[in-house]
Amino acid sequence: MSWIRTIDYDDAKGKLKSLYKRVKGPDNNIDNVLKIHSLRPHTLEGHMVLYKAVLHHSGNTLSKWYLEALGCYVGHLNNCEYCFDHHFAGLQRLLNDDTKSKQFLVAVKRDALDTFFDTKYARGSSYAKILTLDVQSVIEEDFNSLKESGFSEGEILEINQVVSYFNYVNRSVIGLGANTKGDILGLSPNQNDDPDNWGHS
Repeated sequence: MSWIRTIDYDDAKGKLKSLYKRVKGPDNNIDNVLKIHSLRPHTLEGHMVLYKAVLHHSGNTLSKWYLEALGCYVGHLNNCEYCFDHHFAGLQRLLNDDTKSKQFLVAVKRDALDTFFDTKYARGSSYAKILTLDVQSVIEEDFNSLKESGFSEGEILEINQVVSYFNYVNRSVIGLGANTKGDILGLSPNQNDDPDNWGHS
């Protein structure tokens, strides 16, 4: 549900219906984060192309769980419960370790990811924080610090794009009043080697 009017799967027609068929989950479920685009299907298409590329693409070299964890952190920083709840459920699936998941949750809530990540990954989370909360203060030294910690420039781009994507979607969700009612938490398009496969499972 959301503040903006949305179109359900059964009522969708034309371009929207074809996109819904690509993104649907079990029982034709469409997450509310996607349904908020239903009055302008072309923005749903753009959203999914970006989402698949930055988080669920075989061309990425950083661990999927780490990118998902950064997304959760950005959601927390932006007070976006919708995205945090969805992506923490996805992170739990990826980690498949209840203890580690709980440790991450505690670290995020305390804004102390240096107690969960190693030094390299913690530096990536620090970059995520400044990019989210104080983007105008980002300087070349922040970029160089990531390189010094062991990230390649391609991996820095992956971090930058995931953080930027989550800031976009957090603002979309919060600004249009989407909530998780009716959603199935934790679903994602998992066929990383097929960029055109958007089905949620």
